[in-house]
Amino acid sequence: MNDQDLSAIYETEVLPAWVDYNGHMNVAYYVLVFDGATDVFMDRIGLGAERRKRDGNTLFTVEGHITYKREVHSGDRLVCDLSLLGYDEKRLRFISRMYQKEEGYLAATMEWLHLHVDLKSRRVTPIPEDVSQKLSGMLEAQADEPWPEEAGLAITRPVGRAAEPKQ
Repeated sequence: MNDQDLSAIYETEVLPAWVDYNGHMNVAYYVLVFDGATDVFMDRIGLGAERRKRDGNTLFTVEGHITYKREVHSGDRLVCDLSLLGYDEKRLRFISRMYQKEEGYLAATMEWLHLHVDLKSRRVTPIPEDVSQKLSGMLEAQADEPWPEEAGLAITRPVGRAAEPKQ
């Protein structure tokens, strides 16, 4: 994999300890895998560990949404890619897709919203210009890609009996 390729960014294996009583990877480990892909992404755009130490800034997750498409099992190789959905002065929105490597099927997606934060003040702060330039280049490189169908989803399916929202 080329360091300039910001799409296919992370690979790992489903460990036996990650498998639950249903015989597939437990929900907590999906987030762990997606978080590993996010760490690689942060390094590649210039917001990794060195930048955190030097400038005291990082990304904080403020929202995430997972869709589970197909099961993965102990020993399966997983590959994650990432598409930038948008950014502004202080926020990044992206989606990661997890594939079962051997069979190539989409196992899950996770859409993220992150804020750029100053660790000293614990306040949101502008994204550095060099990072914004990398993000701009990434959006341009993805310009012809279709919008991921899982992006922007929320739990909207009605269930038989539901609580009434309080006003």
